[in-house]
Amino acid sequence: MQTIVKKLNKEKNYKASVYLINDCKQLPLSQFSEEELHFISYQHDELEKEMILLPKIERIIMIQFFKNEGESYKINEKCRKSGDKIASFLNENKIASVLITDCCENQFAAYCLAEGMALGNYQFIKYKTEQKSNSLQEIYIDSTQINKLQYEHLNILTDAVYKCRNLVNEPLTFLDAVSFSEIITQMAKDANVKVDVFNKTKIESLKMGGLIAVNRGSIDPPTFSVLEWKPKEHKNTKPFVFVGKGVVYDTGGVNIKPGDSMLDMKCDMGGAAAVVCAIYAIAKAKLPIHVVGLIPSTDNRPDGNAYVPGDVITMFTGKTVEIMNTDAEGRLILADALGYASKYQPELVIDLATLTGAASRAIGPYGIVAMHANAETEFDNLKNSGQNVYERLAEFPFWEEYGELIKSDVADIKNLGGSEAGMITAGKFLQEFTDYPFIHLDIAGPVFLSKKDSYRGKAATGVGVRLLFDFILSKI
Repeated sequence: MQTIVKKLNKEKNYKASVYLINDCKQLPLSQFSEEELHFISYQHDELEKEMILLPKIERIIMIQFFKNEGESYKINEKCRKSGDKIASFLNENKIASVLITDCCENQFAAYCLAEGMALGNYQFIKYKTEQKSNSLQEIYIDSTQINKLQYEHLNILTDAVYKCRNLVNEPLTFLDAVSFSEIITQMAKDANVKVDVFNKTKIESLKMGGLIAVNRGSIDPPTFSVLEWKPKEHKNTKPFVFVGKGVVYDTGGVNIKPGDSMLDMKCDMGGAAAVVCAIYAIAKAKLPIHVVGLIPSTDNRPDGNAYVPGDVITMFTGKTVEIMNTDAEGRLILADALGYASKYQPELVIDLATLTGAASRAIGPYGIVAMHANAETEFDNLKNSGQNVYERLAEFPFWEEYGELIKSDVADIKNLGGSEAGMITAGKFLQEFTDYPFIHLDIAGPVFLSKKDSYRGKAATGVGVRLLFDFILSKI
């Protein structure tokens, strides 16, 4: 169940209240006794506590301090993390609603505190026989800094991130390529987004050799979903195109993954889920920007007819690829989608993919490995959005020399560059299929977590949804 954020309702009786301050002097004196004010001051000044609990008979009061110093995006992230902690406390105490009173009038603090509470309140308990739902349902805010549109956007984004996490958390028994396309279709209709799903016959007629090859080992057909949000009064003359890797499960193919490295591979469609849910949010918010989403989808399995190392396949663009490893499959299906994107003559194409273990090893779960070609200004804009939502981009070099590592003796290029700079050579492979400004985002690190990370939770994080939404919002 989604947690809803609302403006103050003066008639409601709140069982819990949070006062957001950066100095004790900002507390409303009429609400506290001298003893309570002294207690709060002592806890903060002497014991250096940032969150102070003040139980009362009629309600629970929490005082949340935050330091209004340093870079604003770091302050905002601290507020989100504080919000997650507060949400956990409220759930432990079976509290359904809470009021945040913004005493500091910081432009973003109350918003980010509520955002962290709402996102941190997510659960995936569908398959639990005993479903213990979180008690927190409603977050109210008393603040002059948040307008009606911001409330709407926050609730839309919370819904979209929940949906993205649900998709990524679902097992293959529920979410194969066809069922994924059906969910995409329903979400698109709910948001008034145009959608078209190509079946296997259509994909074959388009000669999408990468998607066809990866799917050869599967008993389930592939899909290629096209979403388009094009409001009547859109501000851009050329569309922004988002491409998401939609491998619903990756065994590695005949180069099967060893040991436990296959356990989380239901998350290999995290890029596709982020693209779908970002466009869903953009459309729900009625942002006046023309956006297209391309989702190639299949599973990657080692059946008797599976593609194998040494095969040469012809891609949608006509370029030939020598297969070096069948576990480098995501770039093959993305390459067909990137080639297809040219038909839109796009302003910019951004792909999101759980593409390489090298990206995860390079920077861990703390950010997104990123690189770009002919998109310097837009990359800076996307980097700003990454700071705004704290899904930070770590830019890697995209030098021409890396392209030498994917040259093939028997085909135009090969699908693996070797043991060095794997995240970059994967990006260089994708660049071979682009003729437009292009940004590549490898989200392998932050997409699926083995332990809880504040409001991002455990398992699927929904990374990419808020990033793309903020980027498009900046174009208005």
